[in-house]
Formats: sequence, C-alpha cells, structure tokens
Amino acid sequence: MSAQDAFVFRDATVLDGTENMEPRIGQTVLVEDGRIAAVGPAAEVDAPIGARELDLGGAYLLPGLINMHVHLCGSGRPTSAGDAGALMKRLDNPVGRAIVRSLLRKRAQQQLASGVTTVRGAGDPLYGDIAVRDEFNAGKHVGPRLIAPGTGVTVPGGHGAGLFAQIAESPEDAAELVREIAAHGADVIKLFVTGGVFDAEKVGEPGVLRMSDEVARAACEAAHRLGLSVMAHVESTEGVRVALRAGVDTIEHGAPMTPEIVDLYRGGAGTQLEGRTSSVTCTISPALPFVKLPPEKTHSTEVQKANGDIVCEGIVQSARDALAAGIPVGLGTDSSCPYVTQYDMWREVAYFAKYVGVSNAFALHTATAVNARLLGLGDETGTVEVGKSADLIVVDANPLDDLSALRDVRHVMCRGAFVERPRVKHIAELDEELDWIMSQPVA
Repeated sequence: MSAQDAFVFRDATVLDGTENMEPRIGQTVLVEDGRIAAVGPAAEVDAPIGARELDLGGAYLLPGLINMHVHLCGSGRPTSAGDAGALMKRLDNPVGRAIVRSLLRKRAQQQLASGVTTVRGAGDPLYGDIAVRDEFNAGKHVGPRLIAPGTGVTVPGGHGAGLFAQIAESPEDAAELVREIAAHGADVIKLFVTGGVFDAEKVGEPGVLRMSDEVARAACEAAHRLGLSVMAHVESTEGVRVALRAGVDTIEHGAPMTPEIVDLYRGGAGTQLEGRTSSVTCTISPALPFVKLPPEKTHSTEVQKANGDIVCEGIVQSARDALAAGIPVGLGTDSSCPYVTQYDMWREVAYFAKYVGVSNAFALHTATAVNARLLGLGDETGTVEVGKSADLIVVDANPLDDLSALRDVRHVMCRGAFVERPRVKHIAELDEELDWIMSQPVA
C-alpha cells in the first residue's frame, strides 16, 4: 500500500518504546499520510472512510527496530574476503555498480523484513548504499530508512581498505576524502581508527591503533565543517582515546574505559560536532561467535580467536562502563561479519540484555527510542507516538517477557508503507549455530 493511504490497526497491545513502557491493551492506532495520527481505545479513534483496517487480535505493536551498524555487502556466511580491493576495482563501472546496488538493496530489504525500519550503514563498496538510500526515499523500492556513509576512510594497512573504505595517507588526504564522500551525498562519515580481529598481528593486540591522531582529527574537522557527524570503528582503549580527542562522535564497538575516556565521552576534548553527545554503539553480535565457536567454524586462526575473546569482553565492558557513567549506548549488529546475518537485530537486543545485564524493556527501548535519538531522529521515529513516522512492527508475543518474540515479525510498516507477512530468507546452518550460542550461559 502507499504511505499516503489511511490505515487502522485495531485491538493492538501497544509497547510504545519509552524507557518505562508497559503493554497497553485494546488500542487502536490510526496511520494517515505515513504518520501516526491517533493512538487510543477504539471508542476514541475515528477512522476515515475507506481506511484499510487490520484486527491484530491482541498482538503486540511496537516501534520498528533501529540498527545502528550495518554493512550491507555480506550475508553473514563465514567466508574469506580474499582480494576484495581487486574485485571492487573490477566492479567500478556502470554494470558492476548496478550489480552492487542490487545486492545492497536486497540486503537492506532483509533488514526491513526482519523488523528493522531504520538502518545506519557502516561503510559499503562503490557508494552503493547512497544510491540505494535514494531509491528508497524516492519510492522506487520499499526499504528501510537508510542513513548512508558511502565508503569509509582508513589508512594504509587499515581495516576495511579496498572493500568498504578508501585510504588516506596524510591529514590532507583524509580531509579531501571526507569532502569527496560528502559530495557523493553521505549522511555520516565513517573512520576506521583501529584494526580488528582479522588484521591483528599477535595475541593481545586486537584493535591496534592504525590511524594517527592527526589523520583522525583532520577527517573529523572536515566532516564537522560540513555538518556531518563521524562514526569510527574502534576496538581498543587507546583507540577510543585517540578517536574521542580527534572529534569522533560515535564510537563503534568500544573498549573498557578509563576515567580520562569517561571525561572525553562527556565532551572533555570539546571536539565533537556541536549539539551532539558522544556515544558508543554496542555490537556484541560479531564478537560472540569468536568466543563460543571453534576457529574452523568462524574461518579464523587461534590468534584471531584469542583476540576475538578480548574484543568481545571489551565491547561488553564498554557498554557496562558507559551505562554506569551515564554515557549513551546504542545498538547495532555489524551485519556482514561472520555469523551476523541481515535479519538478526533481535539477537543483538537479546545479547544486550543478557550480557550487559539490562532489562528486556531497557534493551527494547535502546533499540528503538535511544537509537533514534542518537541518530538525530528522535522527533521522527523510535516511539509509537502521535506525529511520529509510522515505523511499526507487529509480533505475536510480548518481547518484555522474552526478546525472542522479535524473531518472528508478523507485519512491518515503514514510513507508512505496509509490508504484510514479510518474508525473511534464513540461512539454516547459521541459525542453528546462533541458536546454540544464544542458549549458552554468560560465563
């Protein structure tokens, strides 16, 4: 259906996305012109003539999930990236870019089918995410709201080089590259400040600092002059310190904090985009398989597994430290990493509750209202509230009782466009392993 049509959900049990949300039974939700026009008991909501009506029979209606960290270029199958840079060069032509665009579009639509109505990209090849965003915004295809960074900025030998990041060899290169990415229409700038699990050279050195303070600072200053926020891949405490001092607004993944870093998150360096509060995006999904599965399943070495354990512990501790210090924490999956599919945001929400130790309600609130606020979209989406965009999902069971209720989405509505009985193409062998991981104790 068109986002301009009127739509009525009847007999909904509403979870509104606020921090202290409780089920509100017997609610009617009216959507008009793509926005929530009314929420209340049936007797108080007048549906316009000709509106489409759907009786939910008491099912749970809540805000669409928001995924703060997604690479759309992969499925989650654990495969080697090979010489990705050479492949991207071969695809850098009209036909190749069309192939990339089609692939990214389908992956984004998998996010939507699984209940994610807003996605923030984390870097993809050939500016394909920006093209897909524009297709969705123009109504050419139905897809989630997409915050697109285009390609990221890295350094020689840095994380993501050649696949979803371009190389800057100097501060001047970094600033120029930021301007080039912005000229392509990026919504946010992505930096790769540290290495990751796969490019660590020895045990105990995941998240080794790759980008200098000078390069990071030049990139942040160029982005902020253009009014763009900066997100950065960081997996070590030293990397967090360098990134925040340079002006990074959102730390992706994170690491254990020191008192200095807490102060930097609170604005101690004064380098972040004006009007923004620094935050960390918790991404347990890509780290946990390294901890729970043998190396042959994640296609990693023993060194990489050991470093994966360190990174996982650091991500969880970072989120705990941040919440204890009043620093905002968002949630993202890092989709495309080994064992991180395009349809499992519900797992990240559940991991957040299980490993960080928050309530189911707070985890769901984080994946909706908090993530919206951190993206600067708090007035647009993230809660079931009159005037907000109609970004809604329907599930059969109460996720406040069991977050796995988010796994099976009955209906999705994004910006007022209704997707009835969305279909997710599952990867059975990954689901089996991930379900086993979900069943394991924290310790």
